[in-house]
Amino acid sequence: MTKHHIGLDYLRTFIIVMVVAHHSCLAYTGYARFDPVNYLLSTAPIVDVNRWLGFDLFILFNDVFFMSLLFFISGLFVWSSIVRKGTTQFLRSRAMKLGIPFILIVVFLMPLAFYPSYLMTGKGGSYWAYWWQGIVTNQWPVGPLWFIWMLLLFDFGAALLHRYKPDLLISLSQRSAVAVKRPGLFYAVLVAASAIVYIPSLLIFGNGLWISLGGPLVFQASRFLHYTVYFFAGVVVGVHCVNRSLLSEEELLAKRWKFWIIAALAIFLVVVVLQVALFQRPSGLSLAARQSIYGLAVVLSCSATAFGFLAFFLRFAKKRTRVMDNLADNAYAIYLVHYVFVIWIQFSLLNVFLPALGKACIVFTGTLLASWLLCYALRRIPAVNRIV
Repeated sequence: MTKHHIGLDYLRTFIIVMVVAHHSCLAYTGYARFDPVNYLLSTAPIVDVNRWLGFDLFILFNDVFFMSLLFFISGLFVWSSIVRKGTTQFLRSRAMKLGIPFILIVVFLMPLAFYPSYLMTGKGGSYWAYWWQGIVTNQWPVGPLWFIWMLLLFDFGAALLHRYKPDLLISLSQRSAVAVKRPGLFYAVLVAASAIVYIPSLLIFGNGLWISLGGPLVFQASRFLHYTVYFFAGVVVGVHCVNRSLLSEEELLAKRWKFWIIAALAIFLVVVVLQVALFQRPSGLSLAARQSIYGLAVVLSCSATAFGFLAFFLRFAKKRTRVMDNLADNAYAIYLVHYVFVIWIQFSLLNVFLPALGKACIVFTGTLLASWLLCYALRRIPAVNRIV
């Protein structure tokens, strides 16, 4: 990885650490609710009686932008990888890196992660009976692994475009060359594209509906096309060349990092106010009008926050450190395994007398360290290292 990619590498790592923090706090939000009939319909696998409303704000902040940004970063180097490896080899490598871990972890690790949640329903039974029942009844606990299969799907889509319509993205990249060099214009285009697909999806499906295509292939209905826009926006920037785009540390995005951070915070504050005003207090507006206004605020906040983090890391992450490099090397593996530690530590703390903030800190610290250590050890096995 060249000097210009250090910021992107560390930003991807930071987002995965935020994913760990996000999941560590879900048991302690004010809105947390456990469904004893179907534990998979709960707001979180473990729900504690100790709550802190500050976590509601933290979860909302993350939910608005961080997976969209992760899809964007994931798309940046797809095109160059396809060109370098060829379509067939690219698909083979992605199937190995994404497909194999997805299958193994969904079949063996995610049931282990969700077992404490199942125990909280009081149904009892052995672990293997629970595991088998989940498979035969198509009750697959997927957790954060939904991102992996969707990323693999998008990679396949990019590879098919390269094979059958190679001029399409190249032409699009050429036409967007001005926008790719101008952060303000690129922001406007990205907001417009995501609003066109996200707001109608929100009106049709609502925010909380998850759809299953069979087995563990689940996705959030209102955000599927939104994530598609962000992934292929990354691909378009990658076609243009990352180092000659707005992601160069010499470009305006990095130079105006203060502006984008202030804009991100200001627009997110609007999102918070609108959520309270439109959905938690009486309003004369129709549900469709409220969802449309809120959806527009979300796409504005999503892009602004993504630009804020991109600008900050491009501006300041210029030197590699041994600790950050090691964390970055293990970040993908940490994403794959961390949910087991999150849920089991939360489960073990249910009867411990501590405030919610204290419990969340223990869960986050324990999960990150345990996941990091496990992944470091596993990746010393050559076969594992080749995959993750």
